[in-house]
Amino acid sequence: MAQLDKLIHQPVRLQIMAILVAQDEEAQMGFTTLRDTLDLSDGNLGTHIRKLEDANYVHLNKTFVARKPQTFIKATPLGRQKFQDHVAMLEAILAQADNMQKEE
Repeated sequence: MAQLDKLIHQPVRLQIMAILVAQDEEAQMGFTTLRDTLDLSDGNLGTHIRKLEDANYVHLNKTFVARKPQTFIKATPLGRQKFQDHVAMLEAILAQADNMQKEE
């Protein structure tokens, strides 16, 4: 049986990836929007984003908007694929549990 992606499986990173993958492929989400959506601190979100970025699951675009630094995040093609694979694995686990329950 395939393995769950331990990097994505962590609850906050799972939520981050779910939100980003739900966006259009070229869409970016602002760091503050993501932070507020997940009700996280800047440091907490930054730590999780860094781990996802190191694995090439997300891409950060740092720019200035009205002379203020802004960070935008989007899921990479690899990140999208890894998330889809992880979801498929979770679905397989649930289906297996459902089949076992029906056999009882």
